[in-house]
Amino acid sequence: MTFRDLNLNNALWNALDDMGMSKPTTIQEKVFSDIMTGRDVVGIAQTGTGKTLAYLLPVLRLWKFSKSPHARILIIVPTRELVAQVAETIEKLSSYTNVKVAGVYGGTNIKTHRRLVGAGVDIVVGTPGRLLDLMMEGVIKGKFLNKLIIDEVDEMLNLGFRTQLKNILEFLPEKRQNLMFSATMIEEVEHVIHQFTDRYEKIEAAPSGTPLENIDQYVYQVPNFNTKANLIELLLNTDSNMKKVLVFTGSKKMADALYERLLEGFEEKMGVIHSSKSQNNRFATVDSFQDGSYRFIIATDIVARGLDVSEVTHVINFDMSDMAEKYMHRIGRTGRAKQKGIAISFVSEKEKPYQEAVEALMEQKIEILPNPETLEISEELIQLEIPVEFVPFDNHKAKKRVPSGPAFHEKKAKNRKVNNKERYEDKMKKKYKKQYRKKR
Repeated sequence: MTFRDLNLNNALWNALDDMGMSKPTTIQEKVFSDIMTGRDVVGIAQTGTGKTLAYLLPVLRLWKFSKSPHARILIIVPTRELVAQVAETIEKLSSYTNVKVAGVYGGTNIKTHRRLVGAGVDIVVGTPGRLLDLMMEGVIKGKFLNKLIIDEVDEMLNLGFRTQLKNILEFLPEKRQNLMFSATMIEEVEHVIHQFTDRYEKIEAAPSGTPLENIDQYVYQVPNFNTKANLIELLLNTDSNMKKVLVFTGSKKMADALYERLLEGFEEKMGVIHSSKSQNNRFATVDSFQDGSYRFIIATDIVARGLDVSEVTHVINFDMSDMAEKYMHRIGRTGRAKQKGIAISFVSEKEKPYQEAVEALMEQKIEILPNPETLEISEELIQLEIPVEFVPFDNHKAKKRVPSGPAFHEKKAKNRKVNNKERYEDKMKKKYKKQYRKKR
């Protein structure tokens, strides 16, 4: 099947031709007719299989020009990077139409977004917090929205957006089409979906957790941060096939620690990206990685969702993900567009349960590679690896209280309130120095 076999129009066919796309993926083909009929759809497909186009193509096909300045389509995504990516994709697909799109997210001046949305748009793409702010201010009029799209539903829950999603729901009309997409589907996510819709078509391009066939997965068993850092240096220096590498760490502090450790040998060839970095810094880092200026970037899971960087050759899990579903999103950054990819995980003794959880989800074992003979094994732990001893509050030594003394102090004699009034008779005696008798 090609896109010409789908019920699209000339504007979308021309845009797809300009983008160099001719054949739909499995998920794009499966959900198209159901979305076109107006049904609520929950789509599940592996990362890298084109979920964004899966909902955008039928939605843009159904779009009709309107003189109303109010948005009719709302797309909610978990990260700023995904906002930018989805908005850019909409602009490309609508290059032959008059569709207006606005991307909004937190961390930037809300006044800019007020003006952007207030000028009149057809589609708003945004993160939950900023969308809720604009709705509460009345900039986005919920009653005009007839399509709600939530991308990466499970990640919304991981990032703590459940309450904001529930609050957004209160602004929306009951009569609307709901479209929700993710690479994984867990029971908790289904409970959230039922808050938005009870009648939906569940469409799977592949069962949740199915590994991508074109990604080779390997594990190195290494004990700690320093040994992992030695191994990644060794691999980067000896494997010329590692041309574009994504390195995932478990926390922002660990990402910064690894970046500092690798500065000496790779300063101009690497970047680091996580939620504490400014938005401009994050976009600049991704751009440098995309154009090849950076050979690799160190990132937290914020990049695993929706980052569309082409031709990533390797994904390295410096820290094994504590959630099997997150692992699937991480490795899905490589092996895209039918290209081969390689996923390598560094697993310490305490991370083995995470590896086992991933293998249980995929229903297959990950091949364990022997450590290179030249790998330097370190026994030294960095501060981030040393467990922090928990001291119960009751055992804290109470501060020694020093008595503050009496509340009042003795007043000076001149300030004391005493009866110093001198009798008139005594006053006259002193004046005339003789006996004074009061006249009667």
